[in-house]
Amino acid sequence: MRVRGTGAYAKGRDTPWLDDSAGRVMRPYTASGGRTRPGVALDLLSLVTATGVRPRVPLGAEHILALRICAGAASVTVAEVAGQLRLPAVVVKVLLADLMEHGALMAQAPRFPPSGSFAADDRSLLLAVLDGLRKRL
Repeated sequence: MRVRGTGAYAKGRDTPWLDDSAGRVMRPYTASGGRTRPGVALDLLSLVTATGVRPRVPLGAEHILALRICAGAASVTVAEVAGQLRLPAVVVKVLLADLMEHGALMAQAPRFPPSGSFAADDRSLLLAVLDGLRKRL
């Protein structure tokens, strides 16, 4: 099924610009307007929460989907939003930063326990998880 028109959605999918046989029809950087740097510093583990404020500017389809993901949970990480949108993390960071600038989202920096509080096994597990995330994103 070929997807046509602006903001079109493939049948049965909630991600814009998909084609069942070809995959993503739109380049990911198009979602961020070609920008590769967010206006706000976000980490992959930053917790993002919807504020309930509706932006007064028109939003793109990816912005709307990101906002829905954030509004659907108490808070989600940037990595989770990227995974659900199936977009590169850098693109999602730009989208989330846009929403933060309009007051629709707020972010909390990740909190790490003080050094020395992890057992050796905990640290190796976290490093393995981080390595896996980096490979996927």
